[in-house]
Amino acid sequence: MAAPIIPKHIAVIMDGNGRWAAKRALPRSAGHGMGVKAVKRIVDDCARRGVEVLTLFAFSSENWKRPREEVSMLMARFLEALDSEVEELHKNGICLRFIGSLSQLSTALRERIEKAAELTAANTRMTLVIAIAYGGRWDIAEAARELARRCVAGEMTVDAVDESAVGQAMSLSGLPDPDLLIRTGGDQRISNFLLWNLAYTELYFCDTLWPDFGSKELAAAVEQFGTRQRRFGLAPEQTEKL
Repeated sequence: MAAPIIPKHIAVIMDGNGRWAAKRALPRSAGHGMGVKAVKRIVDDCARRGVEVLTLFAFSSENWKRPREEVSMLMARFLEALDSEVEELHKNGICLRFIGSLSQLSTALRERIEKAAELTAANTRMTLVIAIAYGGRWDIAEAARELARRCVAGEMTVDAVDESAVGQAMSLSGLPDPDLLIRTGGDQRISNFLLWNLAYTELYFCDTLWPDFGSKELAAAVEQFGTRQRRFGLAPEQTEKL
C-alpha cells in the first residue's frame, strides 16, 4: 500500500466547542477546555506525520461580538495555554507564529505572545500558526494599506503591485498556502478565514465537534486529501504530467 500523501500545510477551523458542552448540559467553558486538549492532540499528531505548517483559527474578528463573559473566558484560556504549553512546544521543536489584529488584545496577552514567538523562532520541526482576532477581509485590507503606504513613500510603483506583492504583504507571508482546510462541527463555510490563501486549498468538512476530533478523524481527512486531484486551473491530463 502506498504511503499517504501528507499535506505540507493544514489549516483548521475548530468549530463545535459550545455545542459539545450543550449536549452534555455543561457550561460553554467546559467545551472550550476540552477544545484545548484537542489542540494538543492535533499538534502532536501533525508534527508526528511530518506536516510542515499547521494553522488554527482560534478567535475570529467577529468573535468579539460574543457575550463579554465568554470573550473574557477565551482570553483567559489563551493566557493559560501560553503559560502551560509553550515550553513543551519549544522542547518538541515547534515554531509558534501568531496572526491577526494583535493590537486588540490585552497587554498581558500580547507580551506572552511576543515571548512565545521569540522563544520558538528558531525551531524547525513544524510551524504552528495561531490566528487570533483574525479575519480574512482584515488581512487583505491590511496588505492593501501596506502596499499603498509603500507606493506613497516611493518604495514601489503601482505597476509593481501584483499577486506576488500582495501575497508577501499577507499574514502568512513566507509560508506555503494551505493544502488542506479542515472544518469540524458540520458547517460548510470558511467564515472569513484566510480568504487570500485558500484559493486552491482542498476543503474537508466533518460533523465531528472539535473536542472529539482526534487522530482517527485527522487520518480520515488526510486520506481523503490523498484522493483529490489538485489541478490549479489546469486540465486533468496536464496535471498527470506534473
